[in-house]
Amino acid sequence: MPTPFEGYEVEARLRPSAEAYRFDLDQALSSMVALEAKVPTDAYTAAILGTERVGNGVVIGPGGLVLTMAYLITEAEDVVLTRNDGRRVHAHVLGLDARSGLGLVQALEPLDLPVMTIGSSKDLDAGASVIAAGAGGRAHAVAGKVLARIPFAGYWEYFLDDAIITAPAHPHWSGAALIGPKGDLVGLGSLTLEGRDQSGEARPLNMFVPAELLPPILDDLARGRAPHPPRPWLGVFAQEVEDHVVVVGISPKGPADRAELRAGDLILAVDGMPVSDLAEFYEKLWSLGPAGVSVPLKILREGDAFEVEIRSMDRANLLKKRRLN
Repeated sequence: MPTPFEGYEVEARLRPSAEAYRFDLDQALSSMVALEAKVPTDAYTAAILGTERVGNGVVIGPGGLVLTMAYLITEAEDVVLTRNDGRRVHAHVLGLDARSGLGLVQALEPLDLPVMTIGSSKDLDAGASVIAAGAGGRAHAVAGKVLARIPFAGYWEYFLDDAIITAPAHPHWSGAALIGPKGDLVGLGSLTLEGRDQSGEARPLNMFVPAELLPPILDDLARGRAPHPPRPWLGVFAQEVEDHVVVVGISPKGPADRAELRAGDLILAVDGMPVSDLAEFYEKLWSLGPAGVSVPLKILREGDAFEVEIRSMDRANLLKKRRLN
């Protein structure tokens, strides 16, 4: 029977060698599990993220506590974890954090796997050696380097002030562990990005969420509580184009949809304050108050500028509620 990590093998020349590290590489890699999540077809995120999602998770607690990316398990009703030896264990969703993008699941049977210690990426500078590891053992791990520490603004109303960018890219990055020099967890795989090498050729990179974002919210996530008050959400997909914030899509049933914003609109200002990039847009949006606050926007559409006031909301109100197991 095929396993969910088959087909995501790393090129042999890019795999880590156990002799190059002072920790037990194979033990660290055995803390990884593949994660499969099934989402109902009528779930709010089904159209965007799909109804069948596959990624990775990291065992961070002896009782079967597993860290993964929140988007893999948002609105999931069925979660299955697969160990490197192919054994499958069902799990349920515990909690999600929209700010960091991290999520927790709980295995419903003993995983009997080692726990990876939660570390910190604060001392990882550009050039630091790391391992990006998915489920499946050494054939699914990449020996890489940190390329940069940068702010990252996502088009879906998401911002990290200190994202970790690495290369070479892992072929199965979602929920992959970023393992530091001590063998501990220093980041979790979120995205693949496109970069350029010295010759100008395009090459894929990975973006990791720093592991130090987890400990302050771990207890809340494990108890199924929201770790932060919800930020105001508009339901816009936006990109930066030549010093402008451009709407490229609208989330259905969201505040921007109700206010009839359109793809192609330029967001010139938030509450009278000009914005020219996503980071400015989010900073000014989130500074207005909690979810539900009214958001005054200045919009440019087909050469005409106008003002619109949109009542924000908590995005979680559109999601299917998790079933308690």
